[in-house]
Amino acid sequence: MGIREDIAILLVEDAVTMRKIEVKALRSLGFANVTEAEDGRAAQEILSRPGQRFDLVISDWHMPNLGGYDLLVWMRQQEGFQALPFLMATGQSDRSQAQAALEAGANGLIAKPFGAGELKEKMEEAMGQVQSGGRPEVATSGPQMGDSGKVRLRLAHIQITDHLILGVLKHWIEKGEVTPQHFELETQCLPGWNQTQQALEGGAVDGAFILAPIAMELFHFGAAIKVVLFAHRGGSICVRSRQGAYAEPYQDFFRRRSFLIPHKLSVHHLLTHMFFEGVGLKASQDKGPEVEVNLEVVAPIDMPEFLKDNEESCGFMVAEPLGTKAIAAGIADLQFLSGELWPNHPCCVVAIRDDFAEPHRKAVYELTELLVKAGKFIEKRPDTAAEIAVAFLDPERKLGLKVPVLKNVLREPQGIKTGDLYPAKEDLGRVQRYLHDKMGIGALVDLDRLVDLRYADAACAGQARMGATLMSSGEAMGQLLYPRGQEADAAKSMLAKEGRYLTFKLGQQEFGINILKIKEIVKMMALVKLHQAPAYAKGVVNLRGRVVPIVDLRAKLGMEEIAYHDRSCIVIVETEHEAETRRMGVVVDSVSEVLTFKAAEIEGPSSLGAGIDTRCLLGLAKSGSQVKILLDIDQTLR
Repeated sequence: MGIREDIAILLVEDAVTMRKIEVKALRSLGFANVTEAEDGRAAQEILSRPGQRFDLVISDWHMPNLGGYDLLVWMRQQEGFQALPFLMATGQSDRSQAQAALEAGANGLIAKPFGAGELKEKMEEAMGQVQSGGRPEVATSGPQMGDSGKVRLRLAHIQITDHLILGVLKHWIEKGEVTPQHFELETQCLPGWNQTQQALEGGAVDGAFILAPIAMELFHFGAAIKVVLFAHRGGSICVRSRQGAYAEPYQDFFRRRSFLIPHKLSVHHLLTHMFFEGVGLKASQDKGPEVEVNLEVVAPIDMPEFLKDNEESCGFMVAEPLGTKAIAAGIADLQFLSGELWPNHPCCVVAIRDDFAEPHRKAVYELTELLVKAGKFIEKRPDTAAEIAVAFLDPERKLGLKVPVLKNVLREPQGIKTGDLYPAKEDLGRVQRYLHDKMGIGALVDLDRLVDLRYADAACAGQARMGATLMSSGEAMGQLLYPRGQEADAAKSMLAKEGRYLTFKLGQQEFGINILKIKEIVKMMALVKLHQAPAYAKGVVNLRGRVVPIVDLRAKLGMEEIAYHDRSCIVIVETEHEAETRRMGVVVDSVSEVLTFKAAEIEGPSSLGAGIDTRCLLGLAKSGSQVKILLDIDQTLR
């Protein structure tokens, strides 16, 4: 039946940045009647107003003054609110919290980060539209057979470089370079860790590339899974926002701001805690006056835009390529690579369900062998692997990943390592000990029972093992606090600008526009002039039944206009503004050629010096003894 869109919702969330994203999600679902409260105390005051009525309360768990749990207990003690649907939202991903919330009278619980689709499902559950589920339902009766007569092996992953060995294997199979003898591969790209965890536990997939601490948590609560391989080592990055001055004392940049992590049960959380503790800051998901850096859980793919849109956020720790993508987009600066803090650290593992592995051991042996070969391939041929990565991690081109960004990530000496995927129990032990003993997160599990080394012993036989030495000195942490040299950030910041450009002349100066923006080039034609239009707007043309506005690029850039001649032409470009795509034509003196520029050949527009308006410029590209001015055509035509 669904929920009426006109219901009244009380959203209780102390973090301004999280409140914004949750309101946006609700509005995208059609729910506009949303009242916001900054904490449980404010929610009590709103609920107590005469004549105030709500149909649903969505509340965060951890908040200052009065948390979500205490708000829930108070509501269930009030006669008027005992039956009011209550959905608890938390970034803690803690089963004990889930049980406590349900016992206190919550109608549902949703773990951050969540998307609009997941939020709608949980709202329907909380309001009794669908049956509430405690543990995930088993999606299938076990492994399924494919059309070939071989077992179908369903593996879940998310859109991060950490899972690229699966992408390489998938690519090999699709190209016919590898034909598994014992299984058919089916990959499932999921939007986040919560969905991956649920799919693995519930049996919607046979295995998953998943954060090691999540695998430990699942195992602790009875999930019949085994870790058979590391998915990678290293490969994460810490970046800070470009919003705000980064000056000594550098700790002040982070103080009283939000820092983003992908999951509570993650090595990213561990490294974030280690870094901030090392530089004398208390960072936590808990709320209170003693907490100096507020940790918020956000889906990895959403972090760059989240950081861009929220001044309250100071940075994030995440798997690549999302950090380098944020640097290349001018959103963030590099703070440090995770390998600088813990060289060769574990992070994601390959976990397989027992109900698949036990009857299909040959398939698991073959899978681990092929994944180990894929890891070797990535280290030997990073450029080819980068091309595979774009297609695998961004098949619908929604992330805007580019091959140069992936090449930079895979070539980084202190970045991701895929040459040694042996699931070393001593490294996993360090992870769970730090989380449990120093951060109070998770339970200690028997790694001898969780990790099944038989498959890796066969696949990694004779291979050298990597060491993983955990850094812990305050001096080492302090070094990571200092800003990088300009060259370190410049190398990554130009990656998004690397590519092929159509070059053309305006007078004696050559300019360039990214070839991906070019639709076609046409000869000058008769223009239908527009009255009361700006001087640079020369009119419109009818291009095969489509009306296209025409702009004189000389006039738009403030250059002297000239009479059009036999080499003048119109370059048809596709621009974007406020999520709207439009086609326009720009008149240029003459078209030259298409050139490819590497990141190292491009300098930022700031090199032109102060006092020059560079908003329309992407950069300056060096080509022999010449310099081409690369235009941001979207900005130019606004």
